[in-house]
Amino acid sequence: MAAARASYDLRFDSGRLCLDLLATVGGRPGEERLGGADQLRDWLFGAGVVPPGTPLGGVDVGWVGTFHAARELLQRVVHAEVDGRAADADLERVNALAVTAPPAVLAVRAGDGTLVRRIATAPGCDALVGQVARDAVELLTDPVARGQLRRCAGETCSLVYLDTSRGRRRRWCSSEVCGNRERVARHRRRAIGGSGRG
Repeated sequence: MAAARASYDLRFDSGRLCLDLLATVGGRPGEERLGGADQLRDWLFGAGVVPPGTPLGGVDVGWVGTFHAARELLQRVVHAEVDGRAADADLERVNALAVTAPPAVLAVRAGDGTLVRRIATAPGCDALVGQVARDAVELLTDPVARGQLRRCAGETCSLVYLDTSRGRRRRWCSSEVCGNRERVARHRRRAIGGSGRG
């Protein structure tokens, strides 16, 4: 039951792998969605970092700490970019993570004959963190994608997402989460304002 709840809390709607990692800290301060090895495994599968069925028996609290450190680094870099500030020392650290060799992906036949992705050997933590860091490098060096970075307009949300909507008018990290929260708050304000009339 706890694992199902953890999977439910994970978000994969930011538009990029590296931003999905940032979303594991939650939109509200102190909201941790990557609290242990089970949640990290769920995130690695859910975000598509590794194909389904990849053996991840080595995932432990050390991996969680490494992903937390990478997340904090990427948080600083991405927010600095959104705010138009330089983050050169942090960029060097992201680049250092990105040079780690990625896990080799193979095409193999599944039981039904279709081709599926499999990783050649059990992936190491550094290789998977490197994969996320490479995604951040690709995002930050692509002027079109970088120009689509937005911070959620939700009052208590700090998530960053890629706005690929028509007209680039998306305001929230998720219409179902923060957008709905804002609509409910607006409705309550109107209801309170209307109840004072006599």
